[in-house]
Amino acid sequence: MTLTASTPDNSQAKRNVAVLVAAQAVLGAQMPMIFIVGGLAGQSLASNPCLATLPISLIVLGSMLAATPISAIMQRWGRRVGFLVGATAGACGGAVGAYGLFLGSFPIFLLGSLLTGIYMSAHGFYRFAAADTASDAFRPKAISYVMAGGLAAAIIGPQIVKLTSTAYVIPFFGTYLAVIAMNLLGSGLFFFLDIPTPEKPREDAPKGRTRLEMLKTPRIAVAIICAMVSYALMNLVMTSTPLAVVGCGFSANDAADVVTTHVLAMYVPSFFTGQLIARFGVEKIVAFGLAILAGAGVVALQGVELGNFFVALILLGIGWNFGFIGATTMLAASHDVNERGRMQGLNDLLVFGGVTLASLASGGLMNCSGGSPVEGWTAVNLAMIPLLTLAGGALLWLVLKPSEPETV
Repeated sequence: MTLTASTPDNSQAKRNVAVLVAAQAVLGAQMPMIFIVGGLAGQSLASNPCLATLPISLIVLGSMLAATPISAIMQRWGRRVGFLVGATAGACGGAVGAYGLFLGSFPIFLLGSLLTGIYMSAHGFYRFAAADTASDAFRPKAISYVMAGGLAAAIIGPQIVKLTSTAYVIPFFGTYLAVIAMNLLGSGLFFFLDIPTPEKPREDAPKGRTRLEMLKTPRIAVAIICAMVSYALMNLVMTSTPLAVVGCGFSANDAADVVTTHVLAMYVPSFFTGQLIARFGVEKIVAFGLAILAGAGVVALQGVELGNFFVALILLGIGWNFGFIGATTMLAASHDVNERGRMQGLNDLLVFGGVTLASLASGGLMNCSGGSPVEGWTAVNLAMIPLLTLAGGALLWLVLKPSEPETV
């Protein structure tokens, strides 16, 4: 059968998606592992309980600071080099974190978290890499399939935590050793990627819009706001969840189970998110995601029984999936290839900047708002309201404004 313009060949894109799905499963498993134990380890090392989630904040800060350099590396030397840099940083972060635990040093542990953030930044570009060789029709499916690779990570990561967190006399030391191994083994997957390195533009080639010009494009601005809010709210609540679960009288294994179901809920919808976007439109799916995030806050405020934690975190994961994948799809279709390095680096800089602030706020709200874990958990969930209002208002403005042709 002869391929025509109406039936583009996506064989290269499908191969790359398969590699990136495997990378999500293997390398991505370290993220739920670190988010489960980071706050608990920080609580044991920090002299001030308000700083318990600072390790998570440093991970996100590292991701924010690395976003533009990692994007520039990928633009110049290709996706493979950027992803290998990220995996190397992840292994170094795990090693320094383990050393910090061995010494009982909070500053060294924080340095390991900062290095882990470089991996997290590179990990965030998996979704963009999936779109690089995909046709317009396959792009939303490619992004959602790669995000679905996190489903395996959601199962693998927390189970490794259960096996390793008490394997040594020093709590969580074994977990960080496992992180090192996962980065070293998983980095080999990137040698199977087949994504062309962007050609160096000729002197007379169009250079595309500046960062400021792109930010002034309504669709790009709203996509960034919705991605930022979806990710920040997910991080705000998830970071404090292990502290809240343990603080309300449940075990660390219960906290791991809650986070497992949350991460599953983050990625299971990815099997059909792309199809939903293609059928109903990206704006409706992003709006649906924001509404589900609001529902997560409502459930969390109803009580602190274990069931409340499970349901709230499941809704939090689903809402993040629709909001973040929808915003990513919106952004990927709003800039040209010669703008890719600038736009994607700027997007992740802004998104993870917002997530950094959310994770910093999470520990303070959880441990220093009121006199009990219940009051802290209430403060965390009430903090969702202004951010949801911002994203919902921006999306509504985009939908209702008169359509204008946008240069991409």
